[in-house]
Amino acid sequence: MIGQESGHPARAASALPRILFFNVNGSGMGHLNRCLAYARRLRGRARPFFFSLASAIEIIEEMGFEADYFVSHYWSSSSTFGWNSELAVRLGLMLERVRPDAVVFDGTWPFKGLLTACEMYGSPVLVWSNRGLLKADTKTVPVDEALFDLVIQPGELGATEARASLTNGGTRLSVPPVCLLEDDELLDRAAARNALGLPQAGRFVLFSLGPGNLKDVAGIGHGLIAAFEAAGFQVVWARAPISVRDVELPAGVLPISVYPLARYLRAFDAFVGAAGYNTCCELVQSGVPALLVPNAQLVDDQVRRARMVADAMPAVVSACETEQERKAAVDALLGMLHEAAPARCAVPMNGASLAADEIMARIADKRRTH
Repeated sequence: MIGQESGHPARAASALPRILFFNVNGSGMGHLNRCLAYARRLRGRARPFFFSLASAIEIIEEMGFEADYFVSHYWSSSSTFGWNSELAVRLGLMLERVRPDAVVFDGTWPFKGLLTACEMYGSPVLVWSNRGLLKADTKTVPVDEALFDLVIQPGELGATEARASLTNGGTRLSVPPVCLLEDDELLDRAAARNALGLPQAGRFVLFSLGPGNLKDVAGIGHGLIAAFEAAGFQVVWARAPISVRDVELPAGVLPISVYPLARYLRAFDAFVGAAGYNTCCELVQSGVPALLVPNAQLVDDQVRRARMVADAMPAVVSACETEQERKAAVDALLGMLHEAAPARCAVPMNGASLAADEIMARIADKRRTH
C-alpha cells in the first residue's frame, strides 16, 4: 500500500482539509450529483466524505469516496421530532469520526438535526447548496441564510457567477450550471457505443424519464416508444439508480443501467426524458437533440427549464399526455434531426469548479482566524 511504503502520501492526505457532504434524497439524483460534482473538483485539495439520505451509496463509493447512509424522513416511520433527534445523533457520530473542516449540505431545507449536530460539534464551515427555479406559486418557509458561512446557488442555463454578502459576513454565491463531468470526460459517439455494447450502425434513442417514484412514466413512455420504433429507431431505456420499481418494457426495448449517464449520451441520435436539473445541464453539455417531457407534479419548474434548453440547442418541449401530442412532438424532433446542426451556443458550465474553489477559500479563511 502506498501509505505503508513511504508514509509521505498518507501523511500528505491526512493533512488535507476534510469536507463532509450531506445530500438529501429527492425525486431524482440531483442532490447527490451536485455533491459528487463538488467533491470531484476537490480531489487533491481536500478529503471528501459523504453522509447520504439517498440509498445509492454504492455510486458514491464507486467514485472513490467514503460514505455513510441514514434513512430519509420520507421512508422513516419516526415522527419529525424523532427523526431529527436520530439524525443529530448519527450525524454527530460521523462528525466526531471524520472531524471535518466544512460541512456541505445540498437540500431544499436545512434540517434541525443537521444544525444541532454541527453546533454541538463546534461549528465547522457550514455550506448550503440550494438550487432555485421553483414554480412561481410555490409556498416556501424562509430560511435564515445567516446560519451558513456560504450559500451556493447552482444556476440554470445562462447563469453566471455572482456574489452577495450575508448579514453574518458570509457569502451567497450564484454559479453557472453544476455538472458532474467535465467536457473532456464525455465519450464521443463511437467510444460511447462501444462502451454500451451498441453497434456503430443504426439509429438509437435513449429514454430517461426518471425513476417513476413520483410519477407513472410507463404510460407516456410506451406511447413514445411506439412512435420512435415506427420511425426506425432502436429504443434504449435507462433505468434510474434510485427507482423503487422497474418499469415493464415492451419487447425489443434495451434496458441499461449506467452511471453517470452523461458519459454515454453521445452514443444516441436522440434523447427523451424529463426536464430535471441534471438532465438539462448534461444535454446541453453533450449536444444530443432531445424531446423533453416536463414533470408537472414537482414544485421544480421543469417547463421553464425545458424551454431554456430549447433556446440553447435542438429540443422539443411537450407534455406528451395524448397520442396527438406525442406524435406532434416526435415529428418535430425528427424534423430537427434531418436539419443541419446549428452552431452550439457557448454556455458556461463550470459551476462545480467555482463552488469548490469558494468552499476551499472559506476553509482557509476560518483556519486563519482560529
